Amino acid sequence: MSNLKLTLLAASLCAIAVVAMRTTLAGSPEALADQVRASENAFARTMADRDFAAFGTFVADEAVFFGGKGARRGKAAVLEGWKPLYEGAKAPFSWSSETVEVLASGTLAHSSGPVLDADGKPVGTFNSIWRREKDGKWRVIFDKGCEVCNCKTQS
Repeated sequence: MSNLKLTLLAASLCAIAVVAMRTTLAGSPEALADQVRASENAFARTMADRDFAAFGTFVADEAVFFGGKGARRGKAAVLEGWKPLYEGAKAPFSWSSETVEVLASGTLAHSSGPVLDADGKPVGTFNSIWRREKDGKWRVIFDKGCEVCNCKTQS
């Protein structure tokens, strides 16, 4: 076999190995969705546990969280805005992931579910975009909630 053919064969095998490795690293869509759901629910548990330090570990450095006073850009601004929510013995609200969708690349995911007030009454829905970081951990990059619709049915 000529050197050129050997080189082409080796390059082809390397390309196949890279594709196989990416597929393995990305994981199945179901497994990735499970990872994101577990991350979202662990993130929510920080509120119930009143663990502000743990909350910060789930927020990406360049995160954008939307709220009543507009967008908070960057981890420091997000933490500043959320710190008062962690004061006091009782959590002011809770949330849990109901739906998760992950891109085929395994790099971004959307998580959504209900937001409940301190008494367990539905008050909104959250939408979070998660990114799998270089260290393999999922972190929130966008977060936005909306209030429950108190729409009256028209006759």
